[in-house]
Amino acid sequence: MLSPRAGAGVSLGAAIMAAFLAVFLTINPVTTVFAADNYPSRPIRVISPFPPGSASDTTSRVVLDKVSQILGQPMVIETKPGAGGLVGFTDAAKADPDGYAVVISSTSMGTEKVLHNHLPFDPAKSFESVAMFGVQPNVLVAAKQDGFKTVADLVAAAKAKPGALTFASAGIGSSSHMAGERLRLAAGIDVRHVPFRDQGLTEVMAGRIDYYFIPLAAAAAAIHSDKLSVLAVSSPKRVPLLPDVPSIAEAGYPKAEFSFWVGLSVPAKTPRAIVDKLHAATEKALGDPDVAAKLAKLGVEPRLMSVAEFSKYVDNDLKATVELAKEANIQPVD
Repeated sequence: MLSPRAGAGVSLGAAIMAAFLAVFLTINPVTTVFAADNYPSRPIRVISPFPPGSASDTTSRVVLDKVSQILGQPMVIETKPGAGGLVGFTDAAKADPDGYAVVISSTSMGTEKVLHNHLPFDPAKSFESVAMFGVQPNVLVAAKQDGFKTVADLVAAAKAKPGALTFASAGIGSSSHMAGERLRLAAGIDVRHVPFRDQGLTEVMAGRIDYYFIPLAAAAAAIHSDKLSVLAVSSPKRVPLLPDVPSIAEAGYPKAEFSFWVGLSVPAKTPRAIVDKLHAATEKALGDPDVAAKLAKLGVEPRLMSVAEFSKYVDNDLKATVELAKEANIQPVD
């Protein structure tokens, strides 16, 4: 039998343990084990920082529709475009790290560090990388009336009249801008950048802009227009969707290679068990033949990576974007 003194000691010990657990659970409201057991138990909010119809938005909808089926819960996509992705990424960075708010990440994340001196989040630290959906090249298209049939034609025209040719982009720091800068630097040409919000391709087709590096998914519907000349893809090798179009490396400019990636991220401090569950569901979705066929039609090449590999890929891409911006003298907008 316990003595009153021993009983008091046990009660005191139990009280201390209970207090410790209460503090622990306050700091860690969802433990890794319990988080994975019943996740997800309600719809997941997917923040898309890019406008509907963009390469990131189109690609993610194909993949996440299947991920939703695998997880057994709706994944509700909320498009929050604005300021090159700043609005959506800010919202995602402030969301609770419980797995019920995820964000579409892409190459555009790096532009936030390039374009803004002061951000309400850190692209490298405010998010956990979950899974890569895939990569796709940009397509170099030119106004048909310019008569360019090859990249060499374009470069020759640019060198003949420095400062005369123009290239469009989806905005300063966008993937189309960065791809254009890579070619400008690799070819040593003097051309003028003209950023647009959404009508860049229309301007090229009308002949008012000379050329445009546009993500393949965004260009798919117009790529065979009789008003466009397709000169190259920005990938290291040709893509199945355009087997007759040379890569930019084949055209003589390997340093102008540029790939646009799209993936899934979550707010920092999201439990690893939830990250792993989302990653596994995404990889299973990418292995589905129907998903693979739809991505192929968009020119997207799925990339299966571990969480660690994807995190390293994103970090390296962020660094490369910052380095390119310095070399191209791209200045912050604020």
